[in-house]
Amino acid sequence: MYFFISQLAISDIIVITDIVPNLLHILLNNGATITFIDCITQLYFLCAPEVFECFLLTVMSYDRYVAICNPLRYSTIMTSGHCVILSIIGWLVGFSIVFIYIINIAKLIFCGTNIIDHVFCDMLPLLELSCSDTFMIHLEVFFVSIPFVFIPTAIIVVSYMCIILAVLRIPSSTGRQKAFSTCSSHLIVVSIFYWTMFSVYDLPNKEQSRVGNKLLSLLYTVFTPLINPIIYSLRNKDIREAIQETSHKCVVW
Repeated sequence: MYFFISQLAISDIIVITDIVPNLLHILLNNGATITFIDCITQLYFLCAPEVFECFLLTVMSYDRYVAICNPLRYSTIMTSGHCVILSIIGWLVGFSIVFIYIINIAKLIFCGTNIIDHVFCDMLPLLELSCSDTFMIHLEVFFVSIPFVFIPTAIIVVSYMCIILAVLRIPSSTGRQKAFSTCSSHLIVVSIFYWTMFSVYDLPNKEQSRVGNKLLSLLYTVFTPLINPIIYSLRNKDIREAIQETSHKCVVW
C-alpha cells in the first residue's frame, strides 16, 4: 500500500510541476504566451501521469480487495516484485500511449486564432483551435478511454462490491470498522478523480460554460494532487504517528 501511495505521489508531483508554475504566471499577468512545442509538452506531461493514475488506482483497488477478501494469501499475491512490475507497466503504458496521441495532435494544422481560452494546454481547447479535421483524434480518445477509463472504473466498482460484501460478513462491528477504514482513503481519491475526469472528457456537456470546464480541470490537475496526501495522512494511523514523532523531535530540538 505504501509503495502504491509513493507512486501516486510521484504522479501528482509531475502534474503539479507541469501545470501550476505556468498557471500562476498566467493568473498574475492576466494571460500569457506559450510556444507550440511548450504547449504540446505540457499536454504530454499532463495526460501521461493521468493515464498512469487510472491504472494505479485500479491496482490499488485490487490490492485492497486481496487484503480484505483474501487476507491469508495477500503476502504471496501482492509481493514487492509484483508491485514494482505493475508500477513499471503503468508508467510505460501511460507515457507510450499518450505519446502516440501527442504526435497526432502535433501534426494538426492551426491556421486560425491562437488564443487558448483555458488556464493550461488541455486537449479539448487545443483541438478546438485546429483547422484540420479532428474527428479521428476524438474517436481515438474515445476508444482509448475504454481500456484506460471505463474498464478500470468497472474493475474498481466490482472490487468494492466484493469488499463490501466481505466486510458485511464480519461478525464484529470493530472488525467491520477497521476493514472499511483501510479502504476509505482510496475510495475518496477515486471518487474525486474519476468524477472530474468523466465530467471534463468522457461526458462533455455543450451547455457547460467555459468557466465551469476550467474549474473542473483545476480540480483534477491541482486540487486532487493537493488533497491526496492530506486524505491518506488523516486516514492512516501510521502516517499520523510518524508526523507526530517528527513534530515532537522538532519541538525538542
